[in-house]
Amino acid sequence: MDRDSSRVEQEEEEGETEPFIEVDPTGRYGRYSDLLGTGATKKVYRAFDQEEGIEVAWNQVKLSGFGDNESIIDRIFSEVRLLRSLKNDNIIALYNVWTDDKCNTLNFITEVCTSGNLREYRNKHRHVSLKAMKKWCRQILKGLEYLHTHEPCIIHRDLNCSNVFMNGNIGQVKIGDLGLAATVGESHAAHSILGTPEFMAPELYEEDYTEMVDIYSFGMCLLEMVTRELPYLECNTVVKIYKRVISGVRPEAMNKVKDPEVKAFIEKCLAKPRGRPSASELLQDPFFHGLDDNDDNNINSSC
Repeated sequence: MDRDSSRVEQEEEEGETEPFIEVDPTGRYGRYSDLLGTGATKKVYRAFDQEEGIEVAWNQVKLSGFGDNESIIDRIFSEVRLLRSLKNDNIIALYNVWTDDKCNTLNFITEVCTSGNLREYRNKHRHVSLKAMKKWCRQILKGLEYLHTHEPCIIHRDLNCSNVFMNGNIGQVKIGDLGLAATVGESHAAHSILGTPEFMAPELYEEDYTEMVDIYSFGMCLLEMVTRELPYLECNTVVKIYKRVISGVRPEAMNKVKDPEVKAFIEKCLAKPRGRPSASELLQDPFFHGLDDNDDNNINSSC
């Protein structure tokens, strides 16, 4: 009997009300059965760090599901390598990673955000002040600034409100799901277009782009935050979204943004690539004037 199985059986014998389904090779992390989320390439389970006494996220990728598609497997491993090297308050942290050859899975433990993703959080809390949303935005930009000034520069490429996570009790925002991230210098054309169409910059479709694609996506995130509506909801096919995006046609949701300051800020993010400010420049924008630099993580979740 292997170590993982004996630990699980021991817990059951001791009357654990919620036994672990599996335990990592070190015996430190235990996975529960309930899912936190399901993505295109992985499942995320609730788990527990027995050493620190905290809940964590157990990300599991079944490598057998991709057959001989080495590009997808390479992209998954790329996410793990990137996460391992990143240390920032606004980027999801990686704690441990291993492969299970017997089950042919890649497993990695990350921190968990208690309130789920930003889309879920915003839909749950309908009455949110502009000040609170500005604080969320500033944290996203701080995360992007870290990625874009990293050596080498890292482009997220799939930033959207479902890939941004919340600790609602302190108003903390973290960027996650770096599975489509790329470093500058890579052959972008070698990657299939697998982003979220509503949030993809026009040049991303052409596969000739820089980190400014993340700024465009950030603008769409702010649009969704303000309107609680997915951009291009009026389009019922990806092809229709694509045609509007490459033609520079703004989502109809823009008409629902009544605050001229907010609309102007979003337009800056959606400008032509060379006209878009960097994350660092946006952090200095008058849009954020009046916010306390020290209270990004002190927003009451009942806003």
